[in-house]
Amino acid sequence: MTNANAAATVARMTVKLAPWIALTRFDKPVGTWLVLWPAWWGALAAGTPDAMTMILLALGALLMRSAGCVINDMTDRDLDRHVARTATRPLAAGTLTLRQAMIGLLVLLIAAAAICWALNPKLFMLAVPVLVLIILYPRMKRITWWPQAFLGLTFNMGVWFGWFAMTDTFSLVPALLYLAAIAWTIGYDTIYAHQDIEDDLRIGIKSTAIHFGRWNRLAIGACYLLTASIFAATGVITSAHSLFWPAWLAAICLLFTQTVTFVPRDAGKALFLFKINPWVGFFFALAITFSG
Repeated sequence: MTNANAAATVARMTVKLAPWIALTRFDKPVGTWLVLWPAWWGALAAGTPDAMTMILLALGALLMRSAGCVINDMTDRDLDRHVARTATRPLAAGTLTLRQAMIGLLVLLIAAAAICWALNPKLFMLAVPVLVLIILYPRMKRITWWPQAFLGLTFNMGVWFGWFAMTDTFSLVPALLYLAAIAWTIGYDTIYAHQDIEDDLRIGIKSTAIHFGRWNRLAIGACYLLTASIFAATGVITSAHSLFWPAWLAAICLLFTQTVTFVPRDAGKALFLFKINPWVGFFFALAITFSG
């Protein structure tokens, strides 16, 4: 095969794969990291996970985040056409059909089920409620001003997967981590929602970004303060090593930076600040490794 033919083949494959990559958000890893870090928190809080457990949790986070994006796009395909940021999504733009999306979703869910089985077959007891939450989430923006809170409930179920992949016993620690992650999610997704606030107001979509109004910075700060406080409480009750606190402080500095530099209705700044959050997850994970 000549170089020209090889290049043409690659170009054709790229064109065919592009809608699928856009549908699954494989090209936008920030969301996957935000699903993954809570799962790793749970595993690290439960003990010392081996490399395979961490890899399986990572694959599970990738697959379930992508499945969630497919379900979201299937539910919102008519609304997405009226929002500038989402109008080019494959289902909204018509580059993929609903049937194709359903087939892709099935493949993702089967692969995620295999990951779940490999981690611990008992985790299937969590898998069904998680899937229900994922299906319900896109509808929340139609009925409540707090879809970000529902996203927090959904996005951070990985805490429990990570914990129960390591142990069968219950503890207050994963419950605290789950609550901290929910507060964190409300904060960062409120920032993220400012990208669409004008379109959301026009078509009647609800969000905390609209609900908080001129109190947005204060509300985001309150969410992040709650996150920081719960993590601190976790460190105290687990008699964390002294190295817990520098890592905790690094995460807090990033949360504080987001709060004080946030600019209402500045879409570019909102996206920039949102993308800081995987590093927040990293520093919290580092802190957890030093917990008792």
